[in-house]
Amino acid sequence: MKVLMFGWEFPPHITGGLGTASYGLTKGLMKHDVEIIFVVPKAYGDEDQRAVRLVNASDIPVDYKSKEIQEFYERMTYLEIGSNIMPYIDPEEFEKLHENESKLLKENEHIVLGEKYNFSGKYGSNLMEEVARYALVGASIARNYDFDIIHAHDWLTYSAGIAAKEITGKPLVVHMHATEYDRSGEGRVNSQVFDLELAGMKMADLVIPVSNLTRNTVIDKYGIDPAKVVTVHNAIEPVEKDDLKVERNVNEKVVTFLGRLTFQKGPEYFVEAAKKILDKDPNVRFVMAGSGDMMNQLIRRVAELKISDKFHFTGFLKGDDVDRMFLLSDVFVMPSVSEPFGLVPLEAMRSNVPVVISKQSGVAEVLQHALKVDFWDVDGMADAIYGLLHYKSLSDTFIKEGKEEVENLKWEHAALKIKDLYNRVLSI
Repeated sequence: MKVLMFGWEFPPHITGGLGTASYGLTKGLMKHDVEIIFVVPKAYGDEDQRAVRLVNASDIPVDYKSKEIQEFYERMTYLEIGSNIMPYIDPEEFEKLHENESKLLKENEHIVLGEKYNFSGKYGSNLMEEVARYALVGASIARNYDFDIIHAHDWLTYSAGIAAKEITGKPLVVHMHATEYDRSGEGRVNSQVFDLELAGMKMADLVIPVSNLTRNTVIDKYGIDPAKVVTVHNAIEPVEKDDLKVERNVNEKVVTFLGRLTFQKGPEYFVEAAKKILDKDPNVRFVMAGSGDMMNQLIRRVAELKISDKFHFTGFLKGDDVDRMFLLSDVFVMPSVSEPFGLVPLEAMRSNVPVVISKQSGVAEVLQHALKVDFWDVDGMADAIYGLLHYKSLSDTFIKEGKEEVENLKWEHAALKIKDLYNRVLSI
């Protein structure tokens, strides 16, 4: 079996769980004799290609004069050129702005429809332009590669998956790692992203959410037929890093948050819980590892609470720095408001760190040896953290049982379920 798989990032060039999950799944599928052509917007040359044949979308020319490409492009209406709705603008200014944007649209069409396109592969201001071009690359690859089934990861690649399906008629599987409701919240949904997610899931022959929590969102918020929405939980690969050494240099216990500093991840609840714990025990340090749009707000709140001397902001961490942070930690906390799955608690448990997670996370569905609290229950969160810090028998139990539990959550098991789903789709 050969799979054409569209992703947006691949290790070591990742910004979050999407690239990690894509890599783990490809390695797992390889163990079950599945061959994968993995397409990324930009390849850097140092990716681990033992489990995949990696295709750099920047190297794929698009024959924009072909009838198939032209027909597909005409239906693409989501090039992000900028907003034409601005407050306090008179009719003359609006008309001038509209003319300028129409001109810019034509310029961008030329860029996107050029024979070659240099993807940045990042989440920048021209993201929608890259998504549009990536869809055209998907159509071009589908015309020239041999494969049995298409698999697209997250909304960024759904249009490429749709294009590949329309060109070839091959079945499409879309993987829902997160929904726009998770990323933005109920009242702040980006309509462009929502529309892309909806189009991908409607066109798909199978939708794979990473948790039952996400499955319910897909069915309830997007109206997708439950019969074609099948949950496959994420997993984690065992990693031995005995050579990593760290010097603690502090006598206090260390409690860590590691993730994007955004609404979805609930970092503000971590800050409030830290204050409650420090009021009872000043011999604790708190680390917030990550970056995001809430960074300044969180720094201000830490200062207001007068806990700055016990609170550390590290910025974004990746690779060995993440593992070193876990070696320094006594407790890991994931207070997510809405978390489709959440791989970081598994990484922490793999590193012998007990965890506190929100009940509003997909990973809570598969973990028994983690303390679970509602994200908004700051008192409950503080109590859970305090208990793991001060009751050694409790902490030791969660470390021992948690590591054994995580070691059984392997990608090869998740990959086998997905291969069975591939076969089911191909037999229809």
